[in-house]
Amino acid sequence: MPNVGKSTLFNALTKTEVAQAANYPFCTIDPNVARVAVPDERVRHLAEVEKSKRVIETQVGLVTLVAMQKLYQLMKLCWNRATHSSSSWTSPDWYAAPPTVRGSATSFWTTSARSTDPTIPSLLEVLKRLQPHLEDGNLAESAKFEKPDEQLQFERLQLLTAKKALYLCNVSEDDAATGNEMTEAVRERVEAEGSVCLTVSGSLEEAAASFEDDESQLEYLNESGLTETGLTKVIRASQELLQLQTYYTVGEKEARAWNVLAGSSAAVAAGVIHSDFEKLLIRAETVGYDDFVKAGSMRAAKEKGLLRSEGKDYICQDGDIFNFLVGK
Repeated sequence: MPNVGKSTLFNALTKTEVAQAANYPFCTIDPNVARVAVPDERVRHLAEVEKSKRVIETQVGLVTLVAMQKLYQLMKLCWNRATHSSSSWTSPDWYAAPPTVRGSATSFWTTSARSTDPTIPSLLEVLKRLQPHLEDGNLAESAKFEKPDEQLQFERLQLLTAKKALYLCNVSEDDAATGNEMTEAVRERVEAEGSVCLTVSGSLEEAAASFEDDESQLEYLNESGLTETGLTKVIRASQELLQLQTYYTVGEKEARAWNVLAGSSAAVAAGVIHSDFEKLLIRAETVGYDDFVKAGSMRAAKEKGLLRSEGKDYICQDGDIFNFLVGK
């Protein structure tokens, strides 16, 4: 939607002034990109205990989308229907595509039908099956395809609503901690679709970002009833939505956090560090973060028998601390 504080919030979350913020629709013409470190007390504690020379947290990339005319028409329609009324969010077609977008889809089908690409017929078949599903107000993400080739064609479409979505409701500073009637209506609708909704205050986050140290930033946010930054909330929700979990490596040179998909094996986790490690992994020495804290150090964890030796098929757990033993 236009003029809802996207650029202001982007700048606040990334502690930059990369994105142009102005009071007119879609002032963002070029995409803004920034990478921010994921706040992680565990990796900092690891570095402190093991006396690592540096700390490397995982990073997340944030991008603001370029304003596109056809997307603008769709968003403008949503804005007109909403009229700042919470009841508008209960309508099943609040995000229905306008005729211009539907016409573009029909044109795509007609053009594709004349293509000599042998995969087009199966692609069109998937589209035909998707059409009633989408017209009923469902997101593409909830569509189910049992055949592997159909699922492959579906992924090839790269539909916007097939992607995981995190909705941010930008509110006033007074509503930052509790939200309001409108945010509650949005949250109910969004969660019913299987997505996640967060309430943030762009102006409050922008002011908090002006403080140089994290402690002062949190003290300022505490005055408004908040216990963490908007960035922390967004990152945690994003990781849960994408089913990511964090593991660690630690040594004299560095303590480092790594992301891996939940359910991944030790071999896959090793491959995040270097692709060759996935194939060459022999075994992994590991201890859970909580056990590490109880033991007091990696050396103590080993002496107490908390450091385990796991094979390449071991399923990683969030907070695992690994030492990968790799062959040649």
